[in-house]
Amino acid sequence: LKSNPSNNEEKEAQTQLTKSDELQRLHSQALSAYQQEDYEAAISLLDEILAVCVWDAELRELRAECYIKEGEPSKAISDLKAAAKLKNDNTEAFYKISRIYYQLGDHELSLSEVRECLKLDQDHKQCFSLYKQVKKLNKQIESAEEFIREGRYEDAISKYESVMKTEPEVPIYSTRAKERICHCLSKNQQATEAIKLCTEVLQLEPTNVNALKDRAEAYLLEDMYEE
Repeated sequence: LKSNPSNNEEKEAQTQLTKSDELQRLHSQALSAYQQEDYEAAISLLDEILAVCVWDAELRELRAECYIKEGEPSKAISDLKAAAKLKNDNTEAFYKISRIYYQLGDHELSLSEVRECLKLDQDHKQCFSLYKQVKKLNKQIESAEEFIREGRYEDAISKYESVMKTEPEVPIYSTRAKERICHCLSKNQQATEAIKLCTEVLQLEPTNVNALKDRAEAYLLEDMYEE
């Protein structure tokens, strides 16, 4: 305004100033909503601010935290990926993305994101600890699947039992392991055990197509055609 004191410039400056005051007010409200654990309200306020301040990495990280609390991990990932690009050496964002993928059962994507964190800081304690865990789990699942492709079903079962021991805390890995063990038992003509294990999986996931198919195969072995 000092460099170009015309009426138009003044109007533009006043408009921008009013807008920035409004955004600061929304920002305070968003932080307050977040602290009061009203994550839905915080998201709605942050949406308004980010529509203007598109490149603000910290606001995106805050909205990602709200999405995590609201049980919307895929939206959190999208904000964290933007934050990882917007802020240099953002190890924290890569760590969080990796953890979300891990909790969702996507161990391969989790591994690739945690590697990005370690590229930025090889001494990052949290990332290194997560990396060791995901790498071990990933290796076990890969070798179990290799055994299945080779028809070595006993070996695959034993490897998937190791998967359940490696990660007892995140239920999706146990469910997937049981689903694959049921598949191996069915292929190995161990019908009774296959039916029992597939039923366990189907109690947790009634529409699990693989478990339904494998249990059907096991029922056929037992001549239980109606089932």
